Amino acid sequence: MPDSDLLPSLLFKINENHLALEAAIIELTIWVEQRVSCEIASNVRGALQAIDRNEEFIKMVLALLLTPE
Repeated sequence: MPDSDLLPSLLFKINENHLALEAAIIELTIWVEQRVSCEIASNVRGALQAIDRNEEFIKMVLALLLTPE
């Protein structure tokens, strides 16, 4: 299998890891908000907005890369 065939699968797995990390960070943010500081939780949510902004584009490109020619 050529290396170029591995790239879409690699990117898909990286995206899966990225989304899992986002979910874990959201859970920790909720915990921080409930116990420590709403301000810190708000800052984290603001940083996570970049993930949300880019998610649709990433999904679209991965779908194109994973589509057989």
